Amino acid sequence: MSETIFEKIPKLGFGLMRLPRKEDGTIDVEQTSVMVDKFLDAGMKYFDTAFVYEGSEEAIRKALVERHPRESYYLATKLNARVAANEAEAKKQIETSLERTGAGYFDFYLLHALQEENVGMYDDYHCWDYVKELKAEGKICHYGFSFHSTPERLDQLLTAHPDAEFVQLQINYADWENPSVQSRACYETAVRHGKKVVVMEPVKGGTLASPPQPVKDVFLAADPNASLASWAIRYVASLPGVMVVLSGMSNIAQMEDNLSYMKDFKPLSEEEQEVIAKAKAALASVRQIPCTACHYCTEGCPMQIAIPDIFAAMNAKLIWGQEENAKQRYARATANGGRASDCIHCLQCEGACPQHIEITSWLEEIAAELE
Repeated sequence: MSETIFEKIPKLGFGLMRLPRKEDGTIDVEQTSVMVDKFLDAGMKYFDTAFVYEGSEEAIRKALVERHPRESYYLATKLNARVAANEAEAKKQIETSLERTGAGYFDFYLLHALQEENVGMYDDYHCWDYVKELKAEGKICHYGFSFHSTPERLDQLLTAHPDAEFVQLQINYADWENPSVQSRACYETAVRHGKKVVVMEPVKGGTLASPPQPVKDVFLAADPNASLASWAIRYVASLPGVMVVLSGMSNIAQMEDNLSYMKDFKPLSEEEQEVIAKAKAALASVRQIPCTACHYCTEGCPMQIAIPDIFAAMNAKLIWGQEENAKQRYARATANGGRASDCIHCLQCEGACPQHIEITSWLEEIAAELE
């Protein structure tokens, strides 16, 4: 993919995972069509869906493909090995995606959500060679992958597959130094390999559109007229090497807000970058567990408590006020035992913790809040 084509793609992409839905749960194609029209009228072009986004590929056929010239937009979708029972099923996904969308071909095709649990499946199913075949056949124009793991794993993948043309990464100001996401390190790894970056989760699933009050105060003091989401999206769009920033818009109002500042995108100024730095500091000041997920604490735990995973669940409540999400994450972390209340206060974890966290005290609070 040439540098000139990379640069032609407008910075805002329409993520199609969170499309508006009717009361019966089906996607609201009429509202989606209005959003598509506004997006294209503003000069935007990049649409991102996936085989596993329920109803999304069919909806975008009706809202986009059947209503606009094929050359007027770029369409991306993804192959997900995890939901395939075997290699044949994995390779059949593109035919299903082409049928659902009616697009004829995909401008961008991604191996979906690579992480430790599934990365081997893409090798076992020979997906890396398969996308090259699809490109040679003209079914796709460019291929890459989306990624949710460590910068070390990303470096391994890009070294093993240097022909991957772009990488889709979770990047936002809240996760820039988050040890469980490592946005900065993953971004720097992709750039070091000379890859263009597609950004997903720039607003962290919508949470940065309504961040904790201390963060809101920073942004509102700097510009009371700018939406909170605009800071998050412009922050990642300003990073060198970013090809497009995906926003999973769910209604017309969100689309209009995003277009208001991305139609004529201007990177953050030095003064605005200082505002982001203050917002990061304000976010860090919110009460939270300063766990870096190093796992030193778990190596000698006699009760086999998944302490970092449990702490991550609690932080969802402390930082973002997501009580139900925290309880769900806690339930997953303790599904095989090792609940916070199982702690016997042997204190080996606290002796091993480089952050000097009072782990046993936190476990007591978590047991009371999330069990």
